Amino acid sequence: MSALTEKPAITLTPAAPPTRQKRARVLLALLAAGLAVAVLVGAGAGALPVPVASVLGVLGHKLGLTTGWAFEPQQEAVVWAIRLPRVVLAVLVGAALGLSGAAMQGLFRNPLADPSLLGISAGASLAAVAVIVLEEKVLKLVSALPGSAGAGAYVLPLAAFAGACATTLFVYRVSRQGGRVLVSTMLLVGIATNGLAGAVTGLFTYAATDAQLRSITFWGLGSLGGANWPAIATLLPFVAGPLLWLPRLGKSLNLLALGEEQAAHLGLPVARVKWQVIGLTTLAVGASVALVGTIGFLGFLVPHVLRLLAGPDHRFILPASALGGALVLLLADTLARTAVAPAELPIGILTALLGAPVFLWIVLKKATKTA
Repeated sequence: MSALTEKPAITLTPAAPPTRQKRARVLLALLAAGLAVAVLVGAGAGALPVPVASVLGVLGHKLGLTTGWAFEPQQEAVVWAIRLPRVVLAVLVGAALGLSGAAMQGLFRNPLADPSLLGISAGASLAAVAVIVLEEKVLKLVSALPGSAGAGAYVLPLAAFAGACATTLFVYRVSRQGGRVLVSTMLLVGIATNGLAGAVTGLFTYAATDAQLRSITFWGLGSLGGANWPAIATLLPFVAGPLLWLPRLGKSLNLLALGEEQAAHLGLPVARVKWQVIGLTTLAVGASVALVGTIGFLGFLVPHVLRLLAGPDHRFILPASALGGALVLLLADTLARTAVAPAELPIGILTALLGAPVFLWIVLKKATKTA
């Protein structure tokens, strides 16, 4: 066969330049090392400072290892029962939000996208506010169910998770036209659903009492103060699947960057990839928001910054966003509970204060380059 008639080979995922690949690997290693250091520092920081060596000693003792690092019983109680659950929760939630934001940006082919575009956070907030305002009626209904003793404490997070899932399913179903779900249609439906959920949330807020308004405000600002090992055990099944599976979709999201039709011609099951991204993102973000409330800016800022540093390859962006989200939220939470001790700043306020200026700087910098 001549050279003119020979079919060119199709490369599904273009190889990144060697320098960019090396930069991505170095950045991944730095993020992993930084997260490990932040875990040790976060577990030791607080009203009772615990040295890193003592934190390692407590961890080794709980794992049945002989480390040689001494620690006092009081330090063990504080680190294991109070600080370490909060550190682990910050890592799980931060990784879920960062990874989900990167996946949504890849799906929508928009670096400013985040899970809130599908109404996940708005649906969770609406359900949570409804439970707070209708608390007496909801608890009365729950108490009438058989075997519901002690279930009242789980009503709010379960309702928030159900609201996130219901809103996302509604957006997906309404966006389905002719057996297909177009990303552009989904984006518009998501914006409208966010507005509708916000309006209904406003009605509940208007009908709330002063005490209920205070609860609504604190839930909306986000907090990791309720961290404990049972809460982590509840969150882990919902977050583990997305954290393990979403990074495997890096090549698929790279193909989607070419457009849905082009990706389909190259053999990508576009509809299945959409379902996987949306479903896994809903699980991770819905469960996270249900436990800690709304935390803004993290889901789109971390992937955006990493994309500027190491390029658009989702095979790197997805795992790096998980590590970066965990690192940023852990550092923010450590600062939130130590900066104004013994008081504590809501984590949502701190992430907004840190994220908004950085985002504005990125936008202005890009605008200056294109001018």
